[in-house]
Amino acid sequence: MSITNKTILAAAAASLIATVPVAQAQERNASPQPVRNVVLVHGAFADGSGWRGVYDNLTARGYNVTIVQNPLTSLADDVAATRRVLDLQTGPTILVGHSWGGTVITEAGVHPKVAGLVYVSALSPDAGETTAQQYEGFAPTPDFVLDVRPDGFGFIDPSRFKAGFAHDTTDNEAAFMRDSQVPINMSAFGTKLENAAWRNKPSWSVIATEDKAFDLAMLRHMAKKISATVTEVSASHAVFMTQPEVVSDTIDEAAHTTGLAAAN
Repeated sequence: MSITNKTILAAAAASLIATVPVAQAQERNASPQPVRNVVLVHGAFADGSGWRGVYDNLTARGYNVTIVQNPLTSLADDVAATRRVLDLQTGPTILVGHSWGGTVITEAGVHPKVAGLVYVSALSPDAGETTAQQYEGFAPTPDFVLDVRPDGFGFIDPSRFKAGFAHDTTDNEAAFMRDSQVPINMSAFGTKLENAAWRNKPSWSVIATEDKAFDLAMLRHMAKKISATVTEVSASHAVFMTQPEVVSDTIDEAAHTTGLAAAN
C-alpha cells in the first residue's frame, strides 16, 4: 500500500472515531426530557403556603415551580390568577390543583403551555357543569362543616377544622391553618365551567383515602371520569401539605410522561 493510501485510510479512520462521541452526545441530547415547569394551585380555605413541602421537594429535583395565590372571590378571578402565572412560564408546564384548585385547573388548563394536569384530592367538573354538581349522589361528610357568613363567603367551622380538614397534622399546625384560613365566595361553586382541560390533556390524581371533605367514592368517581392515572395515599384533605413526597412523585411522573409523549 502506498504512503498516500495509508494516509487517506488513517485520516478516514480518525474522522470516524471522532464522530462517535459526537453522535453519542447527540443521541443523549435527543432523549426525551421531562417537562421542567410546575404551577401549583391551592384550594379553598387555604393559601399557597401549604405547598411549601412540595415546592422544596420539586425544586430540589430541578423543577421550576411557581405557586398561584387564588383570591377565592370567583371562579373567573381564580382562573385569571392562574393564567397570569401560566403566561410567565418558559415552556411546557404541569398544572396542579388541590381541592377547589381542581376546578380552577380544569378551566385554566386549556392554556397552551399546559402539558398535563395533576389533581390532588381535587374536583374535576366537566364543561357545562358546576362544582356543586360533583357532590350529587355521594354521602355528606359530617366532619367537614362550613360556616357561611352573611356576605356569602364561607369558612370551615373553627371547632371542626382539624377533624374535617387536617386530622393528620399536629395540633399546632392545624391551629395555624385554622386561624389563617382564606374564605371562599360560596357562589363560585355554582358557576358553570366553559372548558374541561382534562378532555384533551393527560391527567393524574392523588386521592387521600382519609379525606373528610369529600366522600372517597366521589374522589374515585371523578378520577375515573377523567381517565386519570391514580395514586392513593392514607392522608387527610390536607394531603398537599402532609404528603409532599407522594404528591411530588406524582408530579414528577406526569412531567416525565408528558415529556416522553412530546418527543414521540
